[in-house]
Amino acid sequence: MSEFIQQLPALLGVVIGALGSYLVVMRGEQVRFRQERAARWEERRLAAYADYARQLKKTITLAYRVASHLGNDPHPHPLTPEQAEPLLAEAADARDPAGEALILLGSREVVDRARAWVVAVLAMERFLRAGTRDPEAWQELLERQREAREGYYAAVRADLALPPGHPARWPLPPASDAGAQR
Repeated sequence: MSEFIQQLPALLGVVIGALGSYLVVMRGEQVRFRQERAARWEERRLAAYADYARQLKKTITLAYRVASHLGNDPHPHPLTPEQAEPLLAEAADARDPAGEALILLGSREVVDRARAWVVAVLAMERFLRAGTRDPEAWQELLERQREAREGYYAAVRADLALPPGHPARWPLPPASDAGAQR
């Protein structure tokens, strides 16, 4: 018995060491699991944010083309409102599920900025559906849309802790100069 008692501290040391190792490994696994889960959700949010922007951009491109047909925009590929209508409906149909994913995964700030962007785009659509021929008013709508887009991207970058990005503003010739350049 005295031999057992003499080795008891060593045995207790081994048990405590094993338990400590187990706890450290388990804690490390929990931290790794949380980090991986956070990274997966971040990737999903980025995908939802990008998909929404891509779907909304389809509508914007079609709007540029219709505006070109009406003489409001210098886009090189005009499209009549009649030709654009089914394409705009298709773009809106694709935008709805992307918007739902955005609402589900996005931060409140990003969703609010996305709403401001889509409201600006819908104003552009209403302008074109009315058949308005007013390049200055169109430029004002474009500016509102561009500001809303910048706000959306700034909110996405802040939510994902990304560095500031390019505002994507390239000067284009006014609609009146477009005919002379074509």
